[in-house]
Amino acid sequence: MTDLRAAYHDFQTRGGIADLSARVELVLTGADRVRYLNGQVTSNVTKLATGQTQPACVTTAKGRLCAEVLITATADALHIDADAALRDSLPTRIERYIIADDAALEDITDTRALLHFLGLPPPAVVGAWSVPARRFGRYGWDVRLPAADRAAVLAQHPVLDAALLETLRIEAGIPRWGHELGEDTLPPEAGLDRTHIDFHKGCYIGQEVISRLKSVGHVNRQLSGFISNDATPTPVGASLFSPGEERPAGLITSAAWSFALEKPVALGYLRRGSPTSGLLARSTEPTGPEIRVAASSLPFVPS
Repeated sequence: MTDLRAAYHDFQTRGGIADLSARVELVLTGADRVRYLNGQVTSNVTKLATGQTQPACVTTAKGRLCAEVLITATADALHIDADAALRDSLPTRIERYIIADDAALEDITDTRALLHFLGLPPPAVVGAWSVPARRFGRYGWDVRLPAADRAAVLAQHPVLDAALLETLRIEAGIPRWGHELGEDTLPPEAGLDRTHIDFHKGCYIGQEVISRLKSVGHVNRQLSGFISNDATPTPVGASLFSPGEERPAGLITSAAWSFALEKPVALGYLRRGSPTSGLLARSTEPTGPEIRVAASSLPFVPS
């Protein structure tokens, strides 16, 4: 905790680099690339100008997530990056409907490095290119460069380790694949309808279900923040219960100590209609503690 606290405060002063090179990155080229990708994702790719980024969801016909992605436009291509766990499934899903389209997909994960600069200007490196991007709830710069040049750039700047990045992500209330996001997730459950979906664009796979959810006005569970009533951290995987209820009201999916709030915080899902205070978090361990928590709006810490 002491080392993480020091790293957190050092980041507030100096900024740092998030090494995102493990994220899968696909490049879509061809004259039909914009039209084609626009029919595969929830955001409006036709509005994306060269040098801009845009978050989006890739969904099934039933509106559930295949991936949460960030799309970056260059003059002649669209770059699509996503969590490393999706390296096998995402290319297959994106490429599935290319039939007579002038579009080609390539996986460049192994040949490029993706470094995200937070609180630092992007470096001037031969062969690198930079675009402003929002990750971890903050604005920064995505820098792409040949994989062979990665180590030299990292050696010149403070590098943010996985524990610190997880703390920043949770404080910002950003859902992550494998934690808050998965193949059973409907985008509105995770609040992605506010940032990743254009409800006025043309057709895409899953649009009918997602539009129907908007017209209904609610989903059965919602991503929420949770704050412990004491200094006891809430364990990941703990079920949430309303007092006197045997049916779980929710689930904790990520947890961290917030150095900004000086409190344990967590992300998780809460069933619609459940109380937001007086909740009990029960660990899956038989001897685990029962922790009182209260739901909180997100983000915990505004950017």
